Order: sequence, then C-alpha cells, then structure tokens
Amino acid sequence: MAIAEGFFVDWDGNTRSTLEPGGGYLCEIDPVARYVAITTKTGAVVHEGTFYKSLADIEKAGVHAPLVPASHPWGEHNDRF
Repeated sequence: MAIAEGFFVDWDGNTRSTLEPGGGYLCEIDPVARYVAITTKTGAVVHEGTFYKSLADIEKAGVHAPLVPASHPWGEHNDRF
C-alpha cells in the first residue's frame, strides 16, 4: 500500500485528509482498489474506508460528510474515546 493525497470518511461521518487523519493515526492507501486502512503507529487497523482523490469525488458519490481538520477528535464521548 502507498501514501497518497486524498480523502476518506471516518466512522463519525466526517471527511478527513489521508495525509493528516488526526488522532495519531496513519493511512495506508490502495488507490487502484480505492481502499484506505487507518492504522495506529504500530500497524493495527482501526478503520477502513473508501479512498477519494478529491472532495468533488465525494460529492459525486452522493456522500454528505463535512471536512474536518486533523485536530478534530475521533470518536464521541459515548464511544469512550
């Protein structure tokens, strides 16, 4: 898998950058398969998603997910994060 600039939708329905997903996580991407694995620094997969090359591609797919910065927290209080 590679590192590529693009976007994915997290488990809370937010759009995040693959270059700066936040939460101390990293992204491994297979652009051909349009796959993103969000991992911890030790390699544990915590989330999987669809890779989008641009925000326009997300809109074309009919997905309505706000773009959030890397500083936006992952999870919600009731998720115990």
